[in-house]
Amino acid sequence: MKQILVILLFFIFIDADELKNELAQETSPYLQQHATNPINWLPWGNKAFLKAKRENKAVFLSIGYSTCHWCHVMAKESFENKAIAELFNKNFVCIKVDREEMPHLDSYYQQLHLKVKKRNGGWPLNAFLTYDKEPFYIGTYIPPSEEYFHEGFDTLLPKISMRYKSDYKGVLAQAQAMEYLMNKPLVRLKSDSAKISVDTLSVSIEKSFDDIYAGFGRNKKFPEASKLALMMDLALLKKSQKLQKNSLAMLDAMAMRGLYDHVEGGFFRYSVDAAWEIPHFEKMLYNQAELIPLYVRGYLLTQKKLYKDVVRESIEMLDKKFVKNKLYYSASDADTYHEEGKYFIFTSDEIEQALKNNLNAKTLREDFSFDEFGNFESKIHLNFMSNDRVKGFKEFRAELLKVRKNKEYPFIDKKINTAWNAMMIEALYKASALDRKYAKKADEHLGALLAYMFKKGELYHQALIGTKPLQLALLEDYSFIISALLASYEANFDEDKLSKAEYFLNKAKSKFYKNGIWYQSDDELNIKADMRNKYYTSALARMTKNIIKLASLRASFRYEKLALKTLESQNTLIEKEQSNVPASAIAFLMQEKEVVTLKNTKEILIKDFLNIKKIKHPYVLMKNEKTNFEYLACTMRSCFAMEKEFFKIKMMIEENIRN
Repeated sequence: MKQILVILLFFIFIDADELKNELAQETSPYLQQHATNPINWLPWGNKAFLKAKRENKAVFLSIGYSTCHWCHVMAKESFENKAIAELFNKNFVCIKVDREEMPHLDSYYQQLHLKVKKRNGGWPLNAFLTYDKEPFYIGTYIPPSEEYFHEGFDTLLPKISMRYKSDYKGVLAQAQAMEYLMNKPLVRLKSDSAKISVDTLSVSIEKSFDDIYAGFGRNKKFPEASKLALMMDLALLKKSQKLQKNSLAMLDAMAMRGLYDHVEGGFFRYSVDAAWEIPHFEKMLYNQAELIPLYVRGYLLTQKKLYKDVVRESIEMLDKKFVKNKLYYSASDADTYHEEGKYFIFTSDEIEQALKNNLNAKTLREDFSFDEFGNFESKIHLNFMSNDRVKGFKEFRAELLKVRKNKEYPFIDKKINTAWNAMMIEALYKASALDRKYAKKADEHLGALLAYMFKKGELYHQALIGTKPLQLALLEDYSFIISALLASYEANFDEDKLSKAEYFLNKAKSKFYKNGIWYQSDDELNIKADMRNKYYTSALARMTKNIIKLASLRASFRYEKLALKTLESQNTLIEKEQSNVPASAIAFLMQEKEVVTLKNTKEILIKDFLNIKKIKHPYVLMKNEKTNFEYLACTMRSCFAMEKEFFKIKMMIEENIRN
């Protein structure tokens, strides 16, 4: 009996300590989630590829992130499956990558998927590589066995392994074909329709707009903040009522349907249907950061209270769930105990109980876009048919908050990501147009981020809260921190922030700009940056906008030349894709239509801050400068208006938009 107990204890301790793979040494929450898989995962690095070469095995690369629902599904079905794990361990060297740690690597494989499969990828993203890091197979979700005509791991893995060992030349040929597709240059179209202008961009964006449900695309809908920002810019440049109406309709739809969390605030990642009804329940920091400024713009344009409430509620949600030591966490999961949306949805009884004493229960019921049978797995996810909140909503929301208090919130990824924090800090500065307290709040968060992520002259990319940052910053980190510093300057007119923005720009240029090409990282991967958005704004597009702004604020022809060279390198892409590369199109329009710099003393600029933000020109900057006149409006090469009265300078700026 004693011997049996000793054996049992031995296996208990083995299970706790030794049945972990090398991901147990990583700090990434996503990699940690796979540390106890029966697969012998390795992190990305030379060790894995040398092992593959030594053992004559192909590399299996799997990219995901900690709050990804389908990553969890595939992990449970396949990576925790001992039979599938045995096939992996026997035939492959397996690498796990957190897309948020290595967004540059992820963007490369997402582009490869798009070019090979002729459709967007997503997560989980899976590829098979040679030991020389040459991909020869790529896909997204793969089931454990055949499902809906989709081959499963149980037959795919032996097939790929056998081919790798018996037909390596064929594998290399496939890898070379993929490399050719990846490096194939875009052909510049010669037709007039290929040119870039306000008109071509307007036609392009109208084609992709869904007039029925208000959004982009006809199937599942993503917020596409950059594209909505472009549409709002075009509405002003073209003085188009239609584009403005579409922009506001999209703001309404996202705020009132299922993309928004009506109980606690904040946006979910995307809607799985065309009507914005049912979301994928993840909450990402970058979604909040990119959407908040658009609702600020919407409010300044219309004074619609809903938009101001969305800004306030989203910031409050982040403060409650996502903040520690003035630093923002990255994301929260869609699932609770493997059940998607569990925290966010309600039973019919819970809805009825929340309406029980509400004097406006009938009005609320009439506004629901669901019935008593539910709209999500026999339960209810709140969304409304109207484009504004009806009477009784505030009381209804308060009752549902009581229900939520008894539920466990989903897993939160507590990585501190420099780029995403900077995006959110910029959103706070933009929100200061609604309430000056947000500028003070942004200052605090910016100070905390730089204290944590900027050490001894080096900026860092990310770290788990409470740990020392080790991974050096990428282009995106520099792009968004510069953008946040420029937003800070415009909120407070602190010259030090403008100087810091310049410092980071010149440091980024020395690291990532080589022989006229911008790269996503300063390492051996040599992955070029381009102006296509990923799941948020392209780092290169944002950097280009930063350079244009600094050129205007500093009256620097050197910066202007750099902006022009960067745009020229991406011109073919912008001409071909038009509004499908929206952040790039905005950068192009900023250069083409010219940024207006409005100069005056700090005191007057702060006094008129709200009115300046309401000027109907999308590209107006403010600069603290002593002048002989109350206001001076300038472009890069000339000043075109001098006025003491604000309403006159406003009118002249709006009339100055070049056709």
